[in-house]
Amino acid sequence: MNGHANGHINGAANGGEESLDVAIIGAGISGINAAYRIQTKLPDYNYKIFEARGAIGGTWDLFKYPGIRSDSDFYTFGFEWNTWAKDHPIVPGSEIKEYLDQSVAKAGIDRNIQFHTRLVAADWSSDKKSWTLTVESDGQTRYVHARFVVVGTGYYDYNEPLKASIPGLDNFKGTVIHPQFWPEKLDYAGKKVVIIGSGATAITLVPNMAPTASHVTMIQRSPTYIYSLPNSTRRWWSFLIPNFLRHKISRLVFIFLQRLSYILCRTYPRQAKAVLRAHSRSSLKGVLPIDPHFSPKYNPWDQRVCFAPDGDFYATLRTGKADVKTSTIQTITENSVKLDNGDEVEADIIVTATGLRVCVAGGVSIKVDGEKVNIGDKFMWNGSMVQDVPNMSVILGYTNASWTLGADATALLTVRLLQFMDRRNAVAAVPRVEDESALTPKRLMDLSSTYLQVAAKLMPKAAEQYPWKPRSSYYVDLWQAMFGRLESGLELISGPSK
Repeated sequence: MNGHANGHINGAANGGEESLDVAIIGAGISGINAAYRIQTKLPDYNYKIFEARGAIGGTWDLFKYPGIRSDSDFYTFGFEWNTWAKDHPIVPGSEIKEYLDQSVAKAGIDRNIQFHTRLVAADWSSDKKSWTLTVESDGQTRYVHARFVVVGTGYYDYNEPLKASIPGLDNFKGTVIHPQFWPEKLDYAGKKVVIIGSGATAITLVPNMAPTASHVTMIQRSPTYIYSLPNSTRRWWSFLIPNFLRHKISRLVFIFLQRLSYILCRTYPRQAKAVLRAHSRSSLKGVLPIDPHFSPKYNPWDQRVCFAPDGDFYATLRTGKADVKTSTIQTITENSVKLDNGDEVEADIIVTATGLRVCVAGGVSIKVDGEKVNIGDKFMWNGSMVQDVPNMSVILGYTNASWTLGADATALLTVRLLQFMDRRNAVAAVPRVEDESALTPKRLMDLSSTYLQVAAKLMPKAAEQYPWKPRSSYYVDLWQAMFGRLESGLELISGPSK
């Protein structure tokens, strides 16, 4: 990049302030992958990852609730450069954490991570052609200068969960838990547990808490599509193919199946609903009626379809140790949940699995030449950069496929952009919208989940027109990252950096 930081990655520059070519925010799966792409394709660049927590992993280090696991197959959720090498595609959180630790050590990325370092503010100077990052570490504030910033903090607030609007919750005398902050020593043996919510977290908690609890009841306002996924890719012919090749093939197969199932569901919604309802009916074997518990009013992939590895959710319902109630909550008493349909469910513990509090770019204050940027007012360029914000990529993955596929498309596009800037002797690249009235706005994330709808104003905007379209398909986005036109909607600024 024109105006390299001249190797001051570990030393002092600019009066003791650190200077970098690229600063990566967050050592979760997005940040780790971005680091790998930068160090392999831009070996002359120096970079560092700033991680607010004391360990890598992001979500997989933060969440500790029973049974936490990937909600999509790990062949595609894992890294392309370190393919998942086991036979089960749905992976427990502990194994995901081990895999990330191993990946970081294998690639040597761990040498470039600063833990307990929280980004407070990011200020771009058009005069200096660089970012000044205000970070807090060990109770002290310091400053880091970076030519380019990659934000890999995900899409939700790590410090504050989504506040659930549940009538009467303050009346409850038992234990109330949000899955994001699960108590390490929670004893739910022999307890009556109520889980409020119907998303992937609730679908995971039910089969993992029921064996120990006295009884688990999942209370949902509206149902979710739940499909059983065999949790093994090993077949009778597997021994004929070397393991490394078999797992590479599994990755390609899952990428194809993810896209195919999504397209079929969106193209033929009535037929898809019929198939999913029939699957639920067959899996339940009569223990619960399909209506209203497993008949969502929305079409498949208006919200994410949840997967139950080896049908564990349905199997738990068949044991009688768990139940599903579909209604709105009238109120919560000292020891029960009263529903508007007249049912009352006794509870010792209530788990509010009602979604996440959306927070783009970690909620950091971003300023360009002293003017604060309101990300919710801006369009997103190629699903990667924010309108009018120079030299910054914001990594957002897919909602209709594995997150990491979208994150990798952003990382590859970022690397190609930096190479392009080097060739053009450019010190800054700024996404620009010439005429906003010519754009037809649309949602950046094409899901109707309640927590995403609540936070719609916080998210960047997308449009029907290129290059402001939202991410759609891995191979389309990968082609754009590798070969698409970079000049469209992008202002390049040439000249020496200071």
